[in-house]
Order: sequence, then C-alpha cells, then structure tokens
Amino acid sequence: MRIIFHRGFKKKYSKLTRRDQKKFQQRLLLFEKDSDNPLLNNHQLKGQQEGYFSINVTGDLRALYRPVKKDTIFFITIDTHSNLYS
Repeated sequence: MRIIFHRGFKKKYSKLTRRDQKKFQQRLLLFEKDSDNPLLNNHQLKGQQEGYFSINVTGDLRALYRPVKKDTIFFITIDTHSNLYS
C-alpha cells in the first residue's frame, strides 16, 4: 500500500502533541496491516465529505483520507471530531 500525505495534513500533524503523533503512527501501521481493524473505526463519510473515509486516532482525533487508486491512499487532514464535522 502506498500512502501519500497532503501538505495540509503534514502541517496539522506537525502541530499535534508528540503523544498524538505517536498514536497516529501506531494507527497508521495498524491501518497498513488491516484497514478494517475495529480499533480504527474506519468508515466512509456522507454529505459534503462523500468519497472520503475517516479513521480514529484517539478518542477525539480523526484522520481523513481518500483512496486514489487500488493501492494508494491520500491522507487529507487530521483534526478533532468537532473541527472536522462542524
């Protein structure tokens, strides 16, 4: 699986606490091994964000991505649930 990060994602990621960055790295490894793992709560979004998917990083932190090709994932952003879905 090939993973690409949007520059906006990289910018938001750099502003996360070290703890949250580490948690994302752990979840990313899990995602690469099994994207349907229940810990990720990987689900497709609806409405204005249709075509995008979300995975849980922590209780409130989410990472949004969209598949671009069969084996290529494009992570768009990472933020709190309330900031992403308000």
